[in-house]
Amino acid sequence: MNSLQAKVWRKVMRGFYLSFDIAVIGAVIVLAGLFYVHTYGGIVVGRHPEKLILPESSILVASDGTKLRKIPLPESGYRAKAHLEDMPDLLLDTFLAVEDRSFYGHHGLDYKGIARAVYTNSIHMRISEGGSTITQQLARNLYLNRDQTLLRKLNEASIALSLEKRLSKHDILEMYLNEIYMGDGQFGIKSAAEHYFGVTDLKKLSVAQIASLAAIPKGPSIYNPLYKGDLPIQRRNVVLGIMKRQGLINRDDMISAMNTKYQPPAKVNPPVLGASYMDAALKEAALRTGKTLEELKTGGYIIVTGMNMAAQAALEDTFANPDFFPPDGKDQQVEAAMVIMDHRTGGVVALTGGRHPAAGSLNRAVVDARQPGSVFKPIIAYGPALESGKYSPDSMLQDRKIAYGSYRPQNLGGAYQGQMTMRQALQQSVNAPAVWLLQQVGITKATQFAAKLGISLTSEDANLSIALGGIHSGVSPLKMAQAYSVFASGGIYREAHLVRQVTDSKGRVLYAYRSDERQVISHSTAENMTSMLRGVVNEGTGMKARMNRPVAGKTGTTQLGLPGVSSKGNRDLWFVGYTPEWTGAVWMGFDRTDADHYMTAGSGKAAALFSAVMRRGLER
Repeated sequence: MNSLQAKVWRKVMRGFYLSFDIAVIGAVIVLAGLFYVHTYGGIVVGRHPEKLILPESSILVASDGTKLRKIPLPESGYRAKAHLEDMPDLLLDTFLAVEDRSFYGHHGLDYKGIARAVYTNSIHMRISEGGSTITQQLARNLYLNRDQTLLRKLNEASIALSLEKRLSKHDILEMYLNEIYMGDGQFGIKSAAEHYFGVTDLKKLSVAQIASLAAIPKGPSIYNPLYKGDLPIQRRNVVLGIMKRQGLINRDDMISAMNTKYQPPAKVNPPVLGASYMDAALKEAALRTGKTLEELKTGGYIIVTGMNMAAQAALEDTFANPDFFPPDGKDQQVEAAMVIMDHRTGGVVALTGGRHPAAGSLNRAVVDARQPGSVFKPIIAYGPALESGKYSPDSMLQDRKIAYGSYRPQNLGGAYQGQMTMRQALQQSVNAPAVWLLQQVGITKATQFAAKLGISLTSEDANLSIALGGIHSGVSPLKMAQAYSVFASGGIYREAHLVRQVTDSKGRVLYAYRSDERQVISHSTAENMTSMLRGVVNEGTGMKARMNRPVAGKTGTTQLGLPGVSSKGNRDLWFVGYTPEWTGAVWMGFDRTDADHYMTAGSGKAAALFSAVMRRGLER
């Protein structure tokens, strides 16, 4: 072999080795890619099994069945799930025809579709979404973002293969149809059908409606029926053409559907009521079911509450009128809270935790933070005395300026009569007789009586100042309504509750309120207390609470007590009372009380608000 031949030979061999190296490297890359595709998805799905449980909007319902609120999902949308069996065959066949005709013939990847996508992408020199099966779309929506990169496409394929191994075709299709985004904040077919067409039974969808739904996934923001313009109709008609070619409908069905004009459903929008009520109901439901708040909000639960729509509307309408409230402070508005419960059942029929509450805002109706003042006297002094059997409404009580060690209670205005009946003392809200009576009854027996009414006091409250509502931690309007409801119901305790029932997405009852009513104080004690409290309203400090029906109740104030501030300054204004039907508790005050934020109005303001709300609520 001469030198020229040798040179040619060496050149040929170098080319051979180079080609061999490239082939080996290519084979390694392909094998590595295959290994990646077949392992990555299994790891991801295995680490995040919770992704396979789709969140579903829970719903809060009023006592009459009115839907109060559909709770948005964390992604700021709404989902209502449905089983494949609840969907018409035409809807399923149409989605398969439009999105993935070979769904039942592949194992997650449509290789022919991928080949077409690769060819198209090569021509256009970019990566597109072409070639994605329903399983791939589900994989992307559950686990990935929408980045147009080769790695994301590999991850999508890998997860799709893993999903096909773990789930049946039935489950994949069902999950896809419940997971897919359908525009305008709606996730899943069921939510979209109700939102766009007002259809809750999917099997009642028309051909045109099915085509419109199947048109949306290609472009949810521009192809949903509410988009203004011709694009939704054009895309719907394309889908109708596919349905005709696939033999799903005949020509007459297609033409009829194409000529159908979209009519948005008549929206029945009840007034948005009860932000505070719903927050409290969710927390109560979590307590009763053992679910977290997040689970309750996203588990597709139906939470039936005791809200009376008329009472809640009356409450919120009245609270919106500033004439019912004392003047605002320097940089704060006077706040208020109110609870109304039906003492015949224990159900809370209306509640607000502020004058302008929003979801998640401070709920003053349920927070034990305010001193109850004189509204506490029936609970801690007069009630225990009646229950002891040693006193009656006509019993004479001491009304003198007495020092109990370092504690020196005083009557408002400094006037004392020497003695007066229990009825008179309560009616005029005189302080000295209440403290004297508590000492006679004993703090232990008094606190035991209060506990029977639902108010548990601590060792820090073991002093005579509780006779005038000096409670260490304070109480809430809800607890005050609960306590007075025992007087209203003849001595029977029925637990105040907002939640009647909680059912899951499959209709199974997780919790149902069961009355555990019990006679906790004597009927005669309750009757005597009601008689005295009616006197308070008819002739005493609670006259502004009078209505066109019998009302029993008690006013209460707590004084400011700051140096240099008028003695007429008040921190808290209360009225707690009841009619034959409902018990209500009203509180007013500033969130932060100081020299610039206090009230000179008296508890008559709270009594007038009580009357206005209760009158409107009961008349509706």
